[in-house]
Amino acid sequence: MADRHNRDIDRQPAPLPEPLPVSCIDAHAHLEIVGGSEPDSPIIGEILAQAKSVGIDRVVQVGYSAEQSQWSVKCAESWPGQVLAAVALHPNEAPVVDDFERDFAIIAELARHPRVRAIGETGLDFFRTPPELQDRQRDSFKRHIELAKSVNKALVIHDRDAHRAVLDTLDEVGAPDLTIFHCFSGDEEMALECVSKGYILSFAGTVTFKNAPALREAVKLVPIDQLLVETDSPFLSPMPHRGALNTPAQIPTILRAIANERGEDLSELANAITANCLRIFGSFE
Repeated sequence: MADRHNRDIDRQPAPLPEPLPVSCIDAHAHLEIVGGSEPDSPIIGEILAQAKSVGIDRVVQVGYSAEQSQWSVKCAESWPGQVLAAVALHPNEAPVVDDFERDFAIIAELARHPRVRAIGETGLDFFRTPPELQDRQRDSFKRHIELAKSVNKALVIHDRDAHRAVLDTLDEVGAPDLTIFHCFSGDEEMALECVSKGYILSFAGTVTFKNAPALREAVKLVPIDQLLVETDSPFLSPMPHRGALNTPAQIPTILRAIANERGEDLSELANAITANCLRIFGSFE
């Protein structure tokens, strides 16, 4: 993942959108890739300030490796009131790390930190991980599910080309009370199954892409109390700036698209998303 992340730093950020009428929260971002700096640096402060200028005043910073999860915790410590952390070994990282047990032990220790409010992103990715490594990936996913339950924190799932396998694994192991499908990529049928099981669906800039009509149909079906919005920055800038560097400041564009699809008032939707985030992750103070 490192090479891909380094390439993303070099892109120009998308222009700031029109501010929201009320504040809201980015439920999933990777600030270190956007800023390429230390967790307490002025660069991170500027990213957060730009987001706040358009109404996004809080961010959940999400882990994908032992080292970067440590960075995420330091970021949450450095920006109280603005940043919380999630920690995990990403499904594409877990099968190839030099010492899984060592790295998972770091994640398990970080999981108990008071500013860590979720275990993620974990899950299954059959697009980037070859078949011969997928058993390791499944084992890692199961370990993370059990960790989330043991610390009573939310689970943040990365699911790419593995919908059925992810759902079946959750059924097998037993899903945590708060289970989030980050950057939901399923269709209407999957959305209905997830909703029926009480899972939370988080939608990213992909919901605005021209080639994603199934996502726009899916987002209409999610009860408002099972809905989150995220950037997954620096990836997946929403239209009309697809391909630009994404930042938490792009949440207003995604929210407006979702409000339009659902036929809901923008302020009411933003307030509901904020309430959901606070229920799932707790106070940012």
